[in-house]
Amino acid sequence: MGWIITKYAVTAALVVLISELAKRSDKLGGFVAALPLVTLLTLVWLYVEGQPATKLANHAWYTFWYVVPTLPMFLAFPALLPRLGFWLTLLASAVLTVVCFGLFALVVRRFGVALL
Repeated sequence: MGWIITKYAVTAALVVLISELAKRSDKLGGFVAALPLVTLLTLVWLYVEGQPATKLANHAWYTFWYVVPTLPMFLAFPALLPRLGFWLTLLASAVLTVVCFGLFALVVRRFGVALL
């Protein structure tokens, strides 16, 4: 139980750190948020918990493919925010991401990458 609490605390601290950095500097906050810190932390947790190398490699592999279709959201969000407000922009960005992911999964399936 102590291990789970430690994992939650460290992971939450990372999110808080990024949000605090973003308050002080848009560029620094964006830069740190763009780093794959959560993925790296997840790989550390999996490694420390004794998961096989194939599990760690698969996690990194699928994370790459799942990140790609989320990228259009980072362009749409700032464009939509002044027009729709925060909550509608957040919703539209989430819908856009789901649509992009579905289309992306169909495209990469033709190349042997099964995301669904």
